[in-house]
Amino acid sequence: MTRSITDDIPGWGALFKGRAGDGTVSVMMATLLFIIPNKKQKGEKLMDWNECKKLPWNIILLLGAGFAIADGVRSSGLADVLSETLGFLEEVPYLAIAPAVCIISGTITEFTSNNATTTLLVPLLIQIAKTMGVHPLLLMVPGAIGAQFAFLLPTGTPSNIVGFTTGHIEITDMIKVGLPLKIAGIAILSLLMPTLGAYVLGTNGKVP
Repeated sequence: MTRSITDDIPGWGALFKGRAGDGTVSVMMATLLFIIPNKKQKGEKLMDWNECKKLPWNIILLLGAGFAIADGVRSSGLADVLSETLGFLEEVPYLAIAPAVCIISGTITEFTSNNATTTLLVPLLIQIAKTMGVHPLLLMVPGAIGAQFAFLLPTGTPSNIVGFTTGHIEITDMIKVGLPLKIAGIAILSLLMPTLGAYVLGTNGKVP
């Protein structure tokens, strides 16, 4: 919270000339756990390696992988390629816009975290909506909600990872249950966006 406070009060992060990020804070706090005594037994710290090995590293690595992939997509320029690829939406009929966006979003979110997918896609969808001359919410809502239909793979969302790492759920089980849910979600959203969405959100009205 004190790394970067305001424009006038830069915080302690300014000492490192912008090189200290959220990861730096996390590593610092984790390191302190190995230094601070626990005051139970002499010489014992709050954390030692034996306790550290009991942490759910599989969950941490799987969750981190989703964010790493999303960051790699942005930094490698793949996001720009994706933006150009989504240009075909400009030719899509009005009633097919919601299902098309939802399918694309729902597919990407299986390989990265749902939050990262939303962060990646929504700005692209806004620009595409401006080019198409349609209401931005007509693309943004299916894109954002479709990113939550992460039912097939562990990397889609933290709750998937927790369930998968128990060892009682296989990927085949997730696909068997998740695929009908994903299809149903896309179908319902595709039906509601041009109808109820147009009434509640005004997506068929004047473009802002």
